[in-house]
Amino acid sequence: MEEHVRAILAALGEDADRDGLLKTPERVRKSLEFLTSGYGASLEQIVNGAVYEETVDEMIAVCDIEMYSLCEHHMLPFVGKAHVAYLPNGRILGLSKLPRIVDMFARRLQVQERLTQQIADAVMHVLEPKGVGVVVEADHFCMRMRGVEKQSSYAVTSCMRGRFRSDPRTRSEFLNLTGQRKPPR
Repeated sequence: MEEHVRAILAALGEDADRDGLLKTPERVRKSLEFLTSGYGASLEQIVNGAVYEETVDEMIAVCDIEMYSLCEHHMLPFVGKAHVAYLPNGRILGLSKLPRIVDMFARRLQVQERLTQQIADAVMHVLEPKGVGVVVEADHFCMRMRGVEKQSSYAVTSCMRGRFRSDPRTRSEFLNLTGQRKPPR
């Protein structure tokens, strides 16, 4: 990967051997390995047995989960927040596992639409709850730094499964909990 980064620098008209760029290929490699570390994670590793039998029957939500990802079209960042909720069906998940699930899918080359669905489907798979709701709000640097160059726009995607999809009251409660706050800046 480092040789490819050197080639990219050369193609840009840079001298990869100048002081400021000498370690750039290594830094880029390490950065990309970290930013795409979700490929090396599995749902089983993330959950790690933190599923508990419980009679709770009210909505459980973790909101404002910070997330960072790379757009698969331009490899530029998109950053924002995910809101994840579920209706238990006799089992609950350790609360820290929801942000870890978000990170596992966000730390890949992504599109926000797929990311939102992957989070919902993972929670459905692990818990088999009565329903899952996920909302992701994100700023896309491919829209800020290039192309349309719109600084104030952000994207909101949602994925509803089970009762979050079929019951308008459940969906409304979830959307009220997330608050559809101000942009994720």
